Amino acid sequence: MAKPMQGQNIVKPSAESLAAAAKAASSRGLPPVHLWNPPFCGDLDMRIARDGTWYYLGTPIGRKELVRLFSTILRRDGDRYFLVTPVEKVGITVDDAPFVAVDFEVKNPGPEQEITFTTNVGDEVTAGPGHPIRVRHDSLTGEPSPYVLVRANLEALIDRKSFYRMVDIATHEPHKGESWFGVRSGGVFFPIIPSAELDTE
Repeated sequence: MAKPMQGQNIVKPSAESLAAAAKAASSRGLPPVHLWNPPFCGDLDMRIARDGTWYYLGTPIGRKELVRLFSTILRRDGDRYFLVTPVEKVGITVDDAPFVAVDFEVKNPGPEQEITFTTNVGDEVTAGPGHPIRVRHDSLTGEPSPYVLVRANLEALIDRKSFYRMVDIATHEPHKGESWFGVRSGGVFFPIIPSAELDTE
């Protein structure tokens, strides 16, 4: 879990001002947060839980349009996450990934198929060379956590029901000199688990 660094001040920038800046900047699509370099203003008491719920001051943010606005000014620098506007940059806590992929559609089933994910904040992204799928396995339990890259170092955790659907369309293909079980999208094979390990489970 990302946590505020020691020595940083917990500030109370106006959530309203952040939302207003996000709304103004997103009127023509996603804001160019990668181009902005405002001063760091401290850490905001805002957290994104593993299930994709956003919390402010410990309370869930119930307005979907507000969550969507905040998501458009989210940026990851290193291992930390920030809400960024042209004039301020505040740190927030992200328990796992900032987004959750809650559904997907498959076009052209087979070798040329494309898997397009929809996230909890309304993004749509087709897995491929620029939007890879990766699966992290827990070192103790072996439990898989699958992710898809949405934009600029920001990933979505693929929810359980979608992952099970992915498994249903997965195939065995060569990868790094051995057979792997995985899915294909956008001309790329994304491995999930070695075939040999799958056979023993």
